Amino acid sequence: MCDVTISLMRLTFTIQRFNPEVDSIVHPQEFRLDVGRGMTVLDALIRIKNECDGSLALRYSCRSAICGSCAMTINGSEKLACRTSLRKELEQHGHIAVAPLRNLPVIKDLVVDMASFWEKIRDVHPWLVSGARPTDEDIPVQTQVQGRANPQFHNVDACIMCGACVAACTVHEVSKGFAGPAALAKADRFLSDPREVPSATRARLSALQDEHGIWDCTRCNFCVEVCPKDVKPMEAIIRLRRASLERGMTTTGGARHVLGFTELVEQQGRLNEAIMPLKVVGFAPRGLLHILPLGMKMFFKGKVPNPFGHSFPGLSQLQAFIERVRRATPPV
Repeated sequence: MCDVTISLMRLTFTIQRFNPEVDSIVHPQEFRLDVGRGMTVLDALIRIKNECDGSLALRYSCRSAICGSCAMTINGSEKLACRTSLRKELEQHGHIAVAPLRNLPVIKDLVVDMASFWEKIRDVHPWLVSGARPTDEDIPVQTQVQGRANPQFHNVDACIMCGACVAACTVHEVSKGFAGPAALAKADRFLSDPREVPSATRARLSALQDEHGIWDCTRCNFCVEVCPKDVKPMEAIIRLRRASLERGMTTTGGARHVLGFTELVEQQGRLNEAIMPLKVVGFAPRGLLHILPLGMKMFFKGKVPNPFGHSFPGLSQLQAFIERVRRATPPV
């Protein structure tokens, strides 16, 4: 490991290379470079391109963590190269390995094709659908909404569309059709705008109930961990789910799972794993046949609670608490 206490050190950078004109598979390539303490990964990559190999392909623009162009995988995590300190990476990992963003097609070296990313953004209709033209008495209200930092937006407007959250998304890794954290956070931003008409809000939520929508998120939290702007996309998805349930959109499996879980806990004080599958699939013959093998396995594994067993201690207090929360929640 290099000595990070000196002002100048010679580092080895392992960069994933791929040129579709000559390469059939990706391959690592090492570069050695003298770097200073205050350099970023982007600084080093630019120097490698200028001094070592001019064919190295990468994206960058503002160099100030504003444009999001230089998002890439650094030591196994999605980061902006322009704000990633070489010194800190070396202290934490002992090496510097750079690769393109995951879950997106590689065009060349560290450059990925963002077409699918932008397509998902367009699919959520990223524009405000307002009502009729405001009257004179409405203008001060509109100006007030536009002129202040509305806390209802939950910082989702800070997104710089870098794609880091999509690259880290475990659902997108196995299901390319998933809308993705960035697009869903953008949808939440318009859902939270008081200027949008209720019919447009309902239409947004209705479109997100389909396959690859809000209920496909597994809540792995990786999008929150890698976001360079603290947007917290997963929390935006949770808000979209909550708004859907409050508007009666409860037919999807994900919605039925949430409601069934809540109902069982309120009624019995705990999750009843034997009944939970029935809450999701219902009593349709096809659904019952689908979960029957699971039910048999649960029975023999002792996962089916005794229906004649004692009630959960403190159940009345739990039910009273849930009722207080329900009453304190304002209607949509």
